[in-house]
Amino acid sequence: MKQISWGFIGCGDVTERKSGPAFNLVEGSHVEAVFSRSVKKARTYANKHGIKHWYTDAQLLVDDPNVNAIYIATPPAMHAAFAIMAMRAGKPCYIEKPLAASYEDCVRINRISEQTGVPCFVAYYRRHLPYFNKVREIVESGTIGKVLTVQVRFAVPPRDLDYELNDKLPWRLQSNISGGGYFYDLAPHQLDLLQSFFGIIVKAHGYVANRAGLYDVEDTVNAVFSFESGLNGSGAWSFVSHESAREDRIEIFGTKGRVAFSVYTYDPIHLYTGEGRQDIEVPNPPYVQLPLIRSVVEDLQGFGKCDCTSVSATPTNWVMDRILEKI
Repeated sequence: MKQISWGFIGCGDVTERKSGPAFNLVEGSHVEAVFSRSVKKARTYANKHGIKHWYTDAQLLVDDPNVNAIYIATPPAMHAAFAIMAMRAGKPCYIEKPLAASYEDCVRINRISEQTGVPCFVAYYRRHLPYFNKVREIVESGTIGKVLTVQVRFAVPPRDLDYELNDKLPWRLQSNISGGGYFYDLAPHQLDLLQSFFGIIVKAHGYVANRAGLYDVEDTVNAVFSFESGLNGSGAWSFVSHESAREDRIEIFGTKGRVAFSVYTYDPIHLYTGEGRQDIEVPNPPYVQLPLIRSVVEDLQGFGKCDCTSVSATPTNWVMDRILEKI
């Protein structure tokens, strides 16, 4: 079995909670090296997780002969540069979502992947989680009949740090680094999921506003969109709501019922039909990226096919950029 030896570019919180340990749990996969610009962070992370090598120069990590695949877990603005660096070195990439900070950068990544023949995958891991596979099963089984429309509703209060920004602006609120505000960070999973259910979105339009004035980027987004099948949907996002308005919900309405589910809290799936409401609980693995990482590793080993490629991830950036009127 071909061994996949990963080099991590970035070692932030997401690698601790969602992804990092999963790379060592998949047969034929292990973490060989890690990069951070901070000597202390790189060394500490490597020692904590038993990683052999650590670097403060990303090019040295990419050039390490013991590394044959790269995981990119940096803010989105750096994704394209690191991905292109890796693919030109002949090393496949697995990139945190969104694929990049703009649709244009996604196109650049895809172009290099095509030119080099080196695959590039994206961490839209919800496509592979049991919880969302159950939603897909409900929709595809015809339990709610023909799908009529979909709605995304997401509202959260401001984070504590949003009130105390001063000169220390979090990268998620710096559009030149993140691609937008919290919308560009959180909406990708919702939009990618819907496109994995219903096909790509071919029309999208949005209205954005900054209602609370806590920071410069948008804090409120409303959008309408249309899938290639003709199915229409809408979404409303607020990142400055009162606690009483907190909501994380997608609803799919059909001719025989509807299904409602969360994207971030994994609350029980609610299925409404003529028989009433059924609550369905579906547990996910402790490390939520594990099923997708296994699929990526099997693809790289040559006995599987992973669908979370950079090409399949690009439409989500196109939709977000359309909604934010970036293109």
